[in-house]
Amino acid sequence: TQGKLYYRGYGLDDLVEPLLRERRFGFEEIAYLLLSGNLPDREELEAFKELLNENMPLDHRTIVHIIDLEGSNIMNILARCVLEMYTFDPNPDDISRDNLMRQAIELIAKFPTIIAYAYNIYRHSEKGRSLHIRHPKENMSIAENFLYMMKHEDYTELDARVLDLLLIIQAEHGGGNNSTFTVRVTSSTCTDTYSSIAAGIGSLKGPLHGGANIKVVKMFHHLKSQISDWKNIDEIDTYLNRMLNKEAYDKSGLIYGIGHAVYTMSDPRAVELKKLAGELAKEKGREEEYEFLKLIEQEGIKCVSAKRRTRKPICANLDFYSGFIYEMIGLPDEIYTPIFAMARIVGWMAHRIEELNFEGRRIIRPAYKNVLDSKEYIPIDER
Repeated sequence: TQGKLYYRGYGLDDLVEPLLRERRFGFEEIAYLLLSGNLPDREELEAFKELLNENMPLDHRTIVHIIDLEGSNIMNILARCVLEMYTFDPNPDDISRDNLMRQAIELIAKFPTIIAYAYNIYRHSEKGRSLHIRHPKENMSIAENFLYMMKHEDYTELDARVLDLLLIIQAEHGGGNNSTFTVRVTSSTCTDTYSSIAAGIGSLKGPLHGGANIKVVKMFHHLKSQISDWKNIDEIDTYLNRMLNKEAYDKSGLIYGIGHAVYTMSDPRAVELKKLAGELAKEKGREEEYEFLKLIEQEGIKCVSAKRRTRKPICANLDFYSGFIYEMIGLPDEIYTPIFAMARIVGWMAHRIEELNFEGRRIIRPAYKNVLDSKEYIPIDER
């Protein structure tokens, strides 16, 4: 069967379709659903949006801290800023549901601002560009505000709507993914929210998790330069097989973005992103590249299946199209993984709230089996 992703019992496609039809931003609505378990009515949604908007500005000390860091790794800066929020919180160690919900709202609201400020300062210090610190505006969605803080007015309505939907698609993926499991494991110890979320950020930073979309983009640029005819199936297959045989590109034997640990027939997130990428490519005049990327997906699946000699279905994953979308919006690759964190903070906090409010909760202790034989101790003079 085709892959399905559910948020609190609702199919992802059932949540996304009305937003597309009604042409409205929905990340805030999905955040409300994931945190509370219920879809908000109009009044509840407006109140929630106002809360998020009120909490988007950063404490002046955090802004100064980001300026002082001037780092190129935005994920590290994000983690440090999260840990710093502990010192500004009047009740940082309170794990009651109400306090966790307050902390969730503050974190969801502040992540876009931290990421935008950190990148703009990096852009200034490392690339010699003008320094722009734009404060978030009222009555704008998180997606719009993020693009405004990053790019001023240099973005289209479609850019903002696609980013909004990308945030929705990346907001949650169950407790089995590495970063969410990290948040649940640390939360089970009853540590504070900021320590737990910083741990999740550290997990997501890894190239095998949140950093995978950058690998796809770099691979795509390489393929564009190495394959002369982007419509020639034989040429595409030949080069992809060389990659799988560790003879080309980075010689890892991988086609990045192809395959998923859970999904086989299809990754529902990739299905939605593929549609969005097509719309955006049309607006940006990059349809030829989009068609080439679709061919790489099609032939990549075929080549990987043949290499593994398996009849088990293989599909493209979330990362296959997300990086191309970010690139078309005009966002730099330094913030691809931070944007993933900006979306996934919703899922992390939903899982933390669930973990700490579960009646029979206990610390999570993975079981390990020692495979070594017993050894006799040897005195130091006899070694």
